[in-house]
Amino acid sequence: MLDRFRQGDAKAFASLYRTHWNQVFRFSRLYLKNDEDAEDVVQEVFIRLWQIHERIHPDGNFSGLLFIITRNLIFNRFHKQINPLSFKVSVLAALESSDDIESEVSARDLAEYIDRLIDLMPARQRQVFNMSRREHKSYREIAEELNLSQKTVEAHMHEALRFLRDNLALLLWLALFNDGPVC
Repeated sequence: MLDRFRQGDAKAFASLYRTHWNQVFRFSRLYLKNDEDAEDVVQEVFIRLWQIHERIHPDGNFSGLLFIITRNLIFNRFHKQINPLSFKVSVLAALESSDDIESEVSARDLAEYIDRLIDLMPARQRQVFNMSRREHKSYREIAEELNLSQKTVEAHMHEALRFLRDNLALLLWLALFNDGPVC
C-alpha cells in the first residue's frame, strides 16, 4: 500500500486516509478545543503526506511519520489552543485501556531510553539530576556541593523532570500508536 502511495496512486492514498483518519483526528482532538480545529489538522496532515509521497520510505515507520506531522501541525498552527494537561490524560487513558503495558514497553528498554534522555540534558542539569536521583542527595546537599543556590537546583530538577516526563509520554504514545515497543 505504501509503495503504491509513494508512486502517486490516488486509491492507495484514499485507503491510507480512511485507515488513519480517525487515529489522527483522535490525537489532534486531545489537544485542540473543538472538532473543527482537529478536522482541519487532519486535512492538513494528509495534504502534507501527499506533498511528500515520493519521499516516503515504504519500509519506514508510517505511523511515526503521521505522529510527527500531526504533532508539528498542532504545535505550529494551533499553539494557543493546546491543552498541556490533555497529553498526560491521553497517555493514562491509553495505559488503562491496555491489557499489558509491560509487553509494550519493557523495563529494560525503558531504562535504556531514560539513560539516553538523561545524556541529552545540559551538563549541569544532568549533574543535578544524577546527584538527586542516583546519589540520593537532597537539594540542599547538591546546592552546597556545586556552590549553587537551592532555588537553582530546584529549577534544574524541575526542567530535568519535565524533559523526562514529556519524552517518556511521547515514548508511551508511540508504543501504543505502533502497537509495540519503540526503544
